Amino acid sequence: MSFNYPKHEKLKSQKHIDLLFSEGKSVSKYPLRLVYVPVELEKNEQLKIGVSVSKKHFKNAVNRNHYKRLLRECYRLNKNILLENLDKTYAIMFFYQSKDAMNFKEMNEKTVLLFEKFIKEIKSV
Repeated sequence: MSFNYPKHEKLKSQKHIDLLFSEGKSVSKYPLRLVYVPVELEKNEQLKIGVSVSKKHFKNAVNRNHYKRLLRECYRLNKNILLENLDKTYAIMFFYQSKDAMNFKEMNEKTVLLFEKFIKEIKSV
């Protein structure tokens, strides 16, 4: 299992992003939220993921970028939880939606719980 976040896993397609916000389903584990939608991707791809931090909660770009880096790192270290359990291809947006400060250790624990909740959600459908 490689712990990287290559370019082909990054959510960049405007079509997929629009689909996420119009038809996506959501799973939350405060203060993290995951919005997902099944999509058609290329053969070797299982998912596309993007991260977002609200400008409403973090006015300074420095702080937003810091939390986006933390979110990407949490994904990168725990993506095996997702990849081992996905049967379809998904576009996912990963949000940090609180103004409360959080360190990496806490965020990583919440990410694991969120990913497990997401897996449980898609298995039950």
